[in-house]
Amino acid sequence: MDGRVKVVGQVERVDGRSLTYAEFVDRFMAPNRPVVLTGLTSSWRACQDWALPGPADRRRPDLGFFARNFPSPLVQVADCSTREFTDQKRLEMSMQEFIDHWTGASSGEEREGSLLYLKDWHFVKEYPDYVAYTTPTFFLDDWLNMYLDSHPVHRDPDIANHKIEINCSDYRFVYMGAKGTWTPLHADVFRSYSWSANVCGRKQWLFLPPSQSHRIFDRNMRTSVYSLDDDVSEKQFPEFNKTEWLECIQEQNEIIFVPTGWYHQVHNLEDTISINHNWFNAYNLQWVWNLLYEDYKVAKEYIEDIRDICDDFEGLCQRNLAANTGMNFYDFFIFIVRFALANVIELYHIQNSEDVTFSTETTHHFVYNLESIRNVASMMRTAEAFSSENVCQMSEDNRSAFSDVKRILEEESFRRLLMSLSKAYGHINRGQRTYPKPRVSNQEGCLSASCLRSDCNVVDHITSLICKVCGPEDLVRLIDSALSDG
Repeated sequence: MDGRVKVVGQVERVDGRSLTYAEFVDRFMAPNRPVVLTGLTSSWRACQDWALPGPADRRRPDLGFFARNFPSPLVQVADCSTREFTDQKRLEMSMQEFIDHWTGASSGEEREGSLLYLKDWHFVKEYPDYVAYTTPTFFLDDWLNMYLDSHPVHRDPDIANHKIEINCSDYRFVYMGAKGTWTPLHADVFRSYSWSANVCGRKQWLFLPPSQSHRIFDRNMRTSVYSLDDDVSEKQFPEFNKTEWLECIQEQNEIIFVPTGWYHQVHNLEDTISINHNWFNAYNLQWVWNLLYEDYKVAKEYIEDIRDICDDFEGLCQRNLAANTGMNFYDFFIFIVRFALANVIELYHIQNSEDVTFSTETTHHFVYNLESIRNVASMMRTAEAFSSENVCQMSEDNRSAFSDVKRILEEESFRRLLMSLSKAYGHINRGQRTYPKPRVSNQEGCLSASCLRSDCNVVDHITSLICKVCGPEDLVRLIDSALSDG
């Protein structure tokens, strides 16, 4: 980038095979620091199928394999040469059209100067029977994708539609781009974590710590720098010249962990295929709420002048927030209520276990998760969206999704979420406790992979703590009761 930014350090590299989960949390996830992990992709089918051998043990994309085996009717492609608002212009085309453009085999309209980058391809959802990779243990505590595997992101019928549900069906993606394709400066969706693995190719990453993020914005904190390759206007962005960046050249087979709130810009230095997940959990849940709250204030300000003539002003604010950010307060509250209940169930089984020996670290996971949810719910208590008047006006689909605790515990979608959470922590903690083989249970009481009792009464236990959650205050009370039980 021609020395336009001040690089003050390189992202640390660690052999992932020598790192425990607890060490990863202590060194990188909890302190919110980036890291490159090596040695974790050798068994991936994608590394064998998706690339061809090249000189000096370098691999290159096998585009023919994709054309033959994954003929997606439509994929989303970014035109790297064309800006559209705060991002690159997005196009939709068939996989074959994209590959033809890449290889130069397409005839017809002039393509010169256009660099196309396939992004945000929901590969796992589209081809569930093809197991391209295994998510590394460090990234299994993924509440976002666990939830979306069993729940819709929106329940309000005024928001949910087929296209939105497809685009929000998960946050597991494949990216494919020729040398020179790139992604503009940004922080990740929902201020999530992300991880990105290079199946083949090389990428240059530039990272800005969250403590400096204000320096890439204008004085009003509304517009941010689009590209580090541009001549950034000192008049518009007076603090930009004070920014200090970390750099990383990511090689094939390497995985980079992108922490919450770190703005970054990425360039493909070679033809590249990567696998990318966005995710969040207890360690960055507050970041998600903070983003929603800040974006809500902006959405509300835009329409404040129609408050007096609007029958459901708060509902309109929430619909606009969902459209702009991908989630609103009600979507998020349903999300944290259900994760709170799942964690309460897991903690209950630890506290009442006779058959399984659990480690202190296992207990810590669930206690920390509940404390994190409680912290966020406490901040939500003063939100206008949860006033008694606005709760009465919200859609029945939203209200019923968080209010009736017994009904939630009996839903198949919640049971699937609980099983996913239970299995994830079983995998994370394997070796630290004797963990029963996950099984499909026909018991009515619970579906935790750690429960072996046919007469489990966890549902009765939770409903004895609280039977209705009418808002954040009730969720705080439920968590306090569950934690005091131990």
